[in-house]
Amino acid sequence: MRIQIDPHTLERAQERGASEEEIRLSLEQGISIVGKKGRLGKSFIFEFNSLWKGKQYEQKKLEVFYVIEDDTIITVTVYVYYGKFEG
Repeated sequence: MRIQIDPHTLERAQERGASEEEIRLSLEQGISIVGKKGRLGKSFIFEFNSLWKGKQYEQKKLEVFYVIEDDTIITVTVYVYYGKFEG
């Protein structure tokens, strides 16, 4: 399936510390989650071991929400969480 990353998603990703590559990887390899308004989502945990806003974090979790139109995944937004996550 084709992936189309909406400009809004890229803007939010930059603000929240995620890259386009991480969004694509989350969509391709992440676990399915359910979003608001019937939107689909994928969640993926990355090893981070770095600073974000002056604080050290072990991992970074992306939650990418999207809709499917024809044969294309179109992103809606991305949330980024920092910490230590299971799995």
